[in-house]
Amino acid sequence: MTESFQHIRKGPMVAVMLMGAFFALLNETLLATALPEIMVHFDIGAHQVQWLTTAFLLTNGIMIPISAFFIGKFTTRQIFITAITVFTFGTAVAAFSDSFALLLVARIVQAMGSGVMMPLMMTVLLNIFPVEKRGTAMGLMGLVISFAPAIGPTLSGLLIEYYNWRMLFYAVLPIAILTWIMAFIFIKNVTEQTNPRVDVISIVMSSLGFGGLLYGFSTGSERGWDDALVISCVAGGFLIIGLFVWRQLRLQTPLLEFRVFKNRDFSIGLVVSVFVIIAMISAETILPMYMQTARGLSALDSGLMLLPGAIVIGIMSPITGILFDKFGVKKLAIPGMLIVVVTTFFFTTLDATTSVTTITIVYAIRMFGLSFGMMPVMTHALNQIPAKLNAHGSAMANTMQQVGAAIGTAILITIMTQASLNFEPDMSNYAELGAEQLEAAVSADALYSGYGLTFTVATGMALIGAVLVLFLKERRKDAVKAESVEEERMTS
Repeated sequence: MTESFQHIRKGPMVAVMLMGAFFALLNETLLATALPEIMVHFDIGAHQVQWLTTAFLLTNGIMIPISAFFIGKFTTRQIFITAITVFTFGTAVAAFSDSFALLLVARIVQAMGSGVMMPLMMTVLLNIFPVEKRGTAMGLMGLVISFAPAIGPTLSGLLIEYYNWRMLFYAVLPIAILTWIMAFIFIKNVTEQTNPRVDVISIVMSSLGFGGLLYGFSTGSERGWDDALVISCVAGGFLIIGLFVWRQLRLQTPLLEFRVFKNRDFSIGLVVSVFVIIAMISAETILPMYMQTARGLSALDSGLMLLPGAIVIGIMSPITGILFDKFGVKKLAIPGMLIVVVTTFFFTTLDATTSVTTITIVYAIRMFGLSFGMMPVMTHALNQIPAKLNAHGSAMANTMQQVGAAIGTAILITIMTQASLNFEPDMSNYAELGAEQLEAAVSADALYSGYGLTFTVATGMALIGAVLVLFLKERRKDAVKAESVEEERMTS
């Protein structure tokens, strides 16, 4: 597959795609600390403003599963240039929007462009790099996947502290335009056009199924799991996805190829990657809440607390990619996941006396472990599928991560909320406190109880991921290289 692409300048092309994907993913968390200011600016409530995040994630979740169809239907240049154009247009509209409705539409337009970029970039990397060198390339992509969302809250907090919410879009816009210009120069056609038939029913089922599931889990912890709309979206989403899978298995040219799950290591790798994503977001979501609600720190302070960890995983992702090409998956993922298990367990003991410096250091160590457990496992999984299914493997991997992140976040926040509400204090511990002090102390301990149970569950999830890594089959380097040579011979 790679032989016919020897003439392509891979470095500039990959750099342009990384730029586009970085700012696309950055926008998932960039508004994290800006929502209160936007509420005041447009005079809206928390439920309305939350749609700026929810709608972005929903649209992403709808676009990713159908990306394999786009990759088969159009050229690499057509897809990327269209995607970055749509994203740039949405960013410009958001920056100058004069109403909340227009800002919301702009966020949806942004997501329509960004939702295609990640699976396209993953497919391109799989196509232009031989199997034995994919770790290095995918490590660069890991930098984008892990660093962009992690840096979002910190960058958002800094810009909001000194400017206003529009600066979040003003800052991204010139770089998006630069990426758009560079795309015309460096992006080449490296994906195979299979010209699949447009199956409207599959597109509708995918959109309703994944969209409903993501919406249900995204709003469940807020609206309540007994809410009729939440139940309908979750149940309906699972049902429609089931019918969608059944239809794909019957179609000669499916919208999304579920037969990739016949490969054992691909399936295990994707399940592990979902647990890794949940482990990552558990800290990225819960720790800022702990810092702000329990410790009374600002959004900027909590963002800065996460910054060293974001820098660590940003530096380590390309390095672990190189190490993967040399040592394989298990020698990296097993110690990496064990680090994640131990550091996650540490967070079960959070209370009012836990040092912020200690939390920052442990979080950074945790992100170091995650860098060994994320892209090496994902790269190993994607290496198992034939080249002709790269687009479907990429779409499936990104879809699983998106759905896993939504479900994992919903579960963890629900556990935290319920544990806090159901906290039963031992009153003998508060015997010397007055009425006002008693109420404050019990309330604080209820919060710590919620955080503790949440991280206990997250520890269990990380442990399951670590155990599953043991079942991955390590392939000898000479076998991987022979497979790469055979792929090139078959496609030349």
